[in-house]
Amino acid sequence: MQKGLTHYGDAEFSLFLRQAFIKGAGYTDDALSRPVIGIADTGSDYNPCHGNAPQLLEAVKRGVMLAGGLPMRFPTVSIHESFAAPTSMFLRNLMAMDTEEMIRAQPMDAVVLIGGCDKTVPAQLMGAASAGLPSIQLITGSMLTGSHRGERVGACTDCRRYWARFRAGDIDAAEKDEVNDQLVASVGTCSVMGTASTMACVAEALGMTVPGGASPPAVTADRIRIAEQTGAQAVQMARDKLDIARILTPAAFHNALRVLLAIGGSTNGVVHLAALAGRMGLALDLPALDRMGRDTPVLLDLKPAGQHYMEDFHAAGGMATLLRELKPLLRLNAMTVTGRTLGEEMDRAGPVFAQTVVRPCTDPIYPQGGLAVLYGNLAPGGAIIKPSAADPALMEHTGKAVVFENLQDMVERIDSDDLDVTAQDVLVLKHIGPKGAPGMPEAGYIPIPRKLARAGVKDMLRISDGRMSGTAFGTIVLHVTPESAIGGPLALVHNGDLIALSLSRREISLQVPAAELQRRASAAPAVPPTADRGYLKLFLNSVTQADQGVDFDFLQAPTLVGKVPDQT
Repeated sequence: MQKGLTHYGDAEFSLFLRQAFIKGAGYTDDALSRPVIGIADTGSDYNPCHGNAPQLLEAVKRGVMLAGGLPMRFPTVSIHESFAAPTSMFLRNLMAMDTEEMIRAQPMDAVVLIGGCDKTVPAQLMGAASAGLPSIQLITGSMLTGSHRGERVGACTDCRRYWARFRAGDIDAAEKDEVNDQLVASVGTCSVMGTASTMACVAEALGMTVPGGASPPAVTADRIRIAEQTGAQAVQMARDKLDIARILTPAAFHNALRVLLAIGGSTNGVVHLAALAGRMGLALDLPALDRMGRDTPVLLDLKPAGQHYMEDFHAAGGMATLLRELKPLLRLNAMTVTGRTLGEEMDRAGPVFAQTVVRPCTDPIYPQGGLAVLYGNLAPGGAIIKPSAADPALMEHTGKAVVFENLQDMVERIDSDDLDVTAQDVLVLKHIGPKGAPGMPEAGYIPIPRKLARAGVKDMLRISDGRMSGTAFGTIVLHVTPESAIGGPLALVHNGDLIALSLSRREISLQVPAAELQRRASAAPAVPPTADRGYLKLFLNSVTQADQGVDFDFLQAPTLVGKVPDQT
């Protein structure tokens, strides 16, 4: 209780006043003498992914008290993917700032971070990384799957699949409404390998959760027991002064990136890990990530790259099973929140048993990592593609650009029968990058034009400077850097220009002479967006590009100390 005293000009009076007020809530001197464990509460009626937060809070408190600590719940910003305008990514940095400053401002010896929905886990880890205290992540857990006319369904890959069928006229409005009742069968995060599940697995790979913390579904006893263990472990971390900098090391990021590739994880994971690494003074080396991807097979058979759901992954042994298969590729000396290394935790894991969700390295579902990094005159700062969720026939493809200048332009024209487009063309969407939209929305999953969808077209090459949900699928180039709103080459693409994708060469190129591109840039110079006031002004003035994690420049570590992944 003596940490971070409020400034009244008299430190002893500050402590006296603090004790008086907290005793007004019924605490005794004995309780106040114990390790104080803050618990970041992100429960919200707007956030069904965190609908089990009250039960998790009680279990964490129980674990803290059983271990001899004092639990102190405090609220922070809560963000749900479907209830945040213009996009949840716009608010991720705000949540990270809130989390960091509340950890700093309030007396605590360690903190438990409760989060699950796409941007909450990265926001919490970013904030905790900057605050520097002993920190441990508790994942809220995935939802259960539902059933539609005998078919197992779950958010949100099946959401997109059924919506595409509705747009194509394969199902009517009545069936669309019927399946809508079944896609989200309980509270919890998406049941496929979307961004939420990706960041859950990444958090465990980083060593930031108790072993087995990634996979238990939200409404299971396993999840509640993990919460109790998390509370108890937080007390031990406080006593051992196991601060977050001892866990978020280059070795930890190496393991997290391996896992991201091996699970066929969301492309958003690249952005979030870049931001988190930046908080620790580490730069994400995209070429090194691509090299890592070439010798990391996709092993997890989960939608959208595979067939199963998160509850199946949990039944198959969760991360312990996956890590066992990846063991030769991991840095086993990385520290975890238990005070033991990843290698030691793997040795303590349960026995091997037969299962079909995690494939052996000798029989992967995709031979190389689920993500690849592209460069070229269209993306001099890099771009990301997810080959494991794309059409192999489009991995070497050249087509004519069909350009949408912004989201409104796309909305107005994408479903027009007059749109001049064929299945061999390349859809290009501009101005949905960090500054352009703003907030880099998940609009990179450009819908197939309605007239093509009705003709049976399932996929085509799509390019943008925005993001795509991890639950989505298709041949989609994302995170084109620098973005069009600040004058990146994407801004110079015209209708009819030829664009070539070559996965083998890791290249995305605009086949227009350099002199013509220079002429276009001079004729229409970029005018970066601005705002007069508020958070939007702060965002536009401070946000970095995708390769740096779309973090605020002033929140990154002041000194760069290395790069990840380090493949030496």
